Amino acid sequence: MNGTHSTPITDQEFKTKVVEGGPSHDKLQLVDFWAEWCGPCRALGPTIETLAQEYQEKVEVFKMDIDANPETPSAFGIRSIPTVILFKGGRPVARLLGAQPKVAFEKMIQNFAEGK
Repeated sequence: MNGTHSTPITDQEFKTKVVEGGPSHDKLQLVDFWAEWCGPCRALGPTIETLAQEYQEKVEVFKMDIDANPETPSAFGIRSIPTVILFKGGRPVARLLGAQPKVAFEKMIQNFAEGK
């Protein structure tokens, strides 16, 4: 992973790793939809990496480049980036738009990690 705690994901991998949950279906999955040219996406990157490290026991964190993988963002109606969607049991349960503060992501994760 080159020192990162998040995992790049493609349209093809999305179904098996997020929808079907892969080997750790008991964890939440957080998907950061981003693009290289997006300044707010790059600004959010370190926050996403910190969350991936701090919540690694509860959440799998994926990053999807929307330019290289247009199908999944289209299927979820993503019209602006960064957009972060939290999945539980393969279904979207929460969404944050824009470069939100770390506390907003923590609250979202904690709410759904506790079974809410």
